[in-house]
Formats: sequence, structure tokens, C-alpha cells
Amino acid sequence: MSIFIRNIMSNFTAQKQTIGLASWLLLCFATAVTCAFGSMNAPEFYGQLTQPNWAPPAWLFGPVWITLYTLMAIAALLVWRQGGLKANKSAMILFVVQLFINGLWSWLFFAWQMGLWSFVDIVILWVLILVTLLKFGRVRLLAAVLLIPYLMWVSFATALNFSMWQSNTGIL
Repeated sequence: MSIFIRNIMSNFTAQKQTIGLASWLLLCFATAVTCAFGSMNAPEFYGQLTQPNWAPPAWLFGPVWITLYTLMAIAALLVWRQGGLKANKSAMILFVVQLFINGLWSWLFFAWQMGLWSFVDIVILWVLILVTLLKFGRVRLLAAVLLIPYLMWVSFATALNFSMWQSNTGIL
């Protein structure tokens, strides 16, 4: 793992590397905090919903998202390191926009209990992740690869969102 981090951080001063990594982690985990506030009632609400038999247990979401936000931050760092925000403006803007849409989903689904709009949001999120992944891949292949688990999880979450929305029309 240390060789992996060293490879990611090469070619930048130690201070700039640390600030860059901390900034991308902060941005990604600020989204996680936004999601946490939006899903404060998630354990009770999720538990009362009719769920498909393939729905994961509620405890799994936290560890998965911590892993995904960490990978996303590293991916953003890799792209940022290739010329900064100026050189990769469209890719970085897409990354930030998809983070915003990601954070909105928890509010739509858990806080506001809007099944249709949470589904629309997650479909938009999926498209934004795919486009971001493709843009990141043009800059640094490893950055795109690091977003693949995120795209896969959101693909699964999209199907789950749709299934739960359709099965809980009186609630969602």
C-alpha cells in the first residue's frame, strides 16, 4: 500500500501532496457528512420499507461508502496532479457536480421520502459518474479505474432504489 501511495504522490512537493490529498478527502467526506445528516432516520425508515430479498443489510452501507469516498478522493487527486484544476477543468467540475448529486440523494430518499425524485437523482448520478470516469481516464487511467467500484455500487443502488420505490408506493 505504501508503494501505491508513494507512486500517487510522486512529482509533487510533500506539502502540496499533503494539502491536495487532504483537500480531496475533505471534499468527499463533506459529502458523506451531508448524506449522514440527510439519512439520520435511515435505520428506522429503511427497516420499515418492503425490500427485495437481495437488499443488503443496513450496516453494510457505511463501510462501503467510506471505501468509495476514499477511492474517489484518490482518483480526484490523481487527475488534479496532472496539471491542476486549470488543465482538467471539465473533469474536475464534473467530479464536484456528481458529489453534489450524490449528497442530494440521501435527502431525497430518506429525509424527504421522495421515491420518484430519488430515482431520478440516482440515474443522473450514474450518468455523471460514467462521464467523470471517462474524463478521468483520458487524464490518468488509474483515476478511472478507482471510480469503477463507485459506478458498480451506484448501479446496484439504482436497481435497489427503483425496486424499493415501486414496492413502497404508499411511503415513497
